[in-house]
Amino acid sequence: MKKKAKRFLVLATGIIFIILGLLGTVLPFLQGFLFIAIGLMLLSFYFPKVRLWIEKHSEKYPRLFLIVKKVENFMIKIIGEI
Repeated sequence: MKKKAKRFLVLATGIIFIILGLLGTVLPFLQGFLFIAIGLMLLSFYFPKVRLWIEKHSEKYPRLFLIVKKVENFMIKIIGEI
């Protein structure tokens, strides 16, 4: 897949997950936090400031930091380098 198309797909998917997460905070059958977390992880591939924000706020909690790194590596394995 072309790099531009892949970047656009990741950006669009991240925005969709953020929107679903915001809807999930109001609707009881959607897990809002989960969708927001996935959306932020996807957007962190596109925006370095989001990645820095995630790292800064997860370093305080070592278990959370390890989970974030595992999820990030898993997403890189699936998506590939952007």
